[in-house]
Amino acid sequence: MQRGKKLKQLLYALLYLSPSLLIFIVFIFYPMLKTVYLSFYLTNPHGDPVVWKGILNYGTLLSSEVFRKSLFSSLLFVLYTVPGTILIALALALLANARLRGIAVFRTLYSATIGVSVASAATIWMFLFAPGNNGMFNYLLTLLGGPKVGWLVTTQTALPALSLMSIWMGLGFNFIVLLGGLQSLPEDIFESARIDGAGWWKQLQHITFPLLSPTLFFVLVVDTINTFQSFGQFNILTQGGPDNATNVIVYSIYREAFFNSRFGPASAQAVILFVIILALTLIQFGVVERKVHYQ
Repeated sequence: MQRGKKLKQLLYALLYLSPSLLIFIVFIFYPMLKTVYLSFYLTNPHGDPVVWKGILNYGTLLSSEVFRKSLFSSLLFVLYTVPGTILIALALALLANARLRGIAVFRTLYSATIGVSVASAATIWMFLFAPGNNGMFNYLLTLLGGPKVGWLVTTQTALPALSLMSIWMGLGFNFIVLLGGLQSLPEDIFESARIDGAGWWKQLQHITFPLLSPTLFFVLVVDTINTFQSFGQFNILTQGGPDNATNVIVYSIYREAFFNSRFGPASAQAVILFVIILALTLIQFGVVERKVHYQ
């Protein structure tokens, strides 16, 4: 009797979940399995598998200097972008958490970038990075007596420039999440610390950071995944150049599949990117989460 009741509950649950499961199957699970399947083949221009290559597709990729440079650029881009985004957003959240008149105006300004699309942001920053005196950054450098910089046209500055733009784009989301985390902290703990004579820095170090660690861990994981998947700014501003300095894995997949019509190697790159993101996420949960203080 009890077993039949549980089976009935399971069937009802599957019935209610079926629309969501159908969406997941069509748009997530099937494309994922098809990508893994295609990664073992060479395909024709229509994407149909033609020649079985097996793991040779992966071996060719890993032995390719262009792909290794693409992988290095992706890792470097994440290293540039994620810590900078979190640190700046955390500083802004701490400032905006103050109880001051008119602070809502600053909270709105700090979170405004969450409503800006990648295409709009790339267009704005294209003018900021423009060469010569046409770009705002070079104009400011000229006023300060500094040299002009080819932000998007030199291998040394292209990737950091795109990271700077990506940091600006990510501030809105991170600021909102971190500010929400700060405002959810229990006020009585801070009152007790102030009564005991703890200053602002002591409260920040021994109370705020430990209690905020679950929120910081969340934005770390989400930012890492999202940064690895960045595409729009690379496509609009640099197209992988100069000299493949900004040819990150996602853009390399796009070029390989839709320009070179080599869907097999492109799928292999996608699988490698998935494995890298999965491995880093597991490392974050296995190592970083140990430092998280859950209430």
